[in-house]
Amino acid sequence: MHHFTIATRESRLALWQAEHVQSLLRAQGHTVTLLGMTTKGDQILDRSLSKVGGKGLFVKELETALEEGRADLAVHSLKDVPMELPAGFILACVMEREDPRDAWVSSTYPSLQSLPQGAVVGTSSLRRVALLRALRPDLRVEPLRGNLDTRLKKLDSGLYDGIVLAAAGLKRLGLGARIAEVFEPDQMLPAAGQGALGIEIPQGRDDVAQALAHLVHMPTLLAVSAERAVSRVMGGSCSMPLAAYATLNGDVLQLRATWGDPDGVHPLVQVRDQAQVLDANAAVALGEHVARALQSAVDVQQR
Repeated sequence: MHHFTIATRESRLALWQAEHVQSLLRAQGHTVTLLGMTTKGDQILDRSLSKVGGKGLFVKELETALEEGRADLAVHSLKDVPMELPAGFILACVMEREDPRDAWVSSTYPSLQSLPQGAVVGTSSLRRVALLRALRPDLRVEPLRGNLDTRLKKLDSGLYDGIVLAAAGLKRLGLGARIAEVFEPDQMLPAAGQGALGIEIPQGRDDVAQALAHLVHMPTLLAVSAERAVSRVMGGSCSMPLAAYATLNGDVLQLRATWGDPDGVHPLVQVRDQAQVLDANAAVALGEHVARALQSAVDVQQR
């Protein structure tokens, strides 16, 4: 048995995620402590992530703790993890996915379609901006930054008529009752990795990798490997309005990807394909194939 330290952000959702992994590792007989940290992504709330350095701002400090030996693993919301990890780090574990869908949250309007023209909707995700404008081009979509509790407080203070959040975070914190409507993927395709937890460790830490091995959920791993491959090939980051979502049926992986224009000038570009997938390499190959098809379609549209 080993002693492990988990690096985690200090938001309520991040701590829930870290404590969840902590309990699973303790069940194996390990002793596990948490190292709470505030990242630059948590501190900079007045600008969009695409303008201040991207999603890597949520993981950099945690990686520094791993590099310096102050922590042995870091637990992330996988959609916040850059598609390319820095040298010396690996994604050692992808856990079973929670609900990957987006959720409509409003105390006044039960659905997006029930909003009056010109209503104000909050999100800072370019993906959600593009998809919202495709569904309701008459709405005002305004920036919304901060952790989950901060976003809910801003909604409750009347700054927005409704906001869009990940269903997974709300459900993990016992806030499922706040969800007025869940968007099916056909309405609003999720972000790559949404709803899944990823565990990052320093390369060469075989002891940590071995302890995490039984937490790996292979169907989720295959799905998110394909999704993240789409984003990686497309150069995906928080500065790109890109969605990718895969589902596994038997050994057939079905993958959908969507590129949207946050300015609403161009219609959505959508590609889907499927393949028999038995390992992560095959999933990545499917993702790369779909990404190339999507890029070609986007290039044709923008000529």
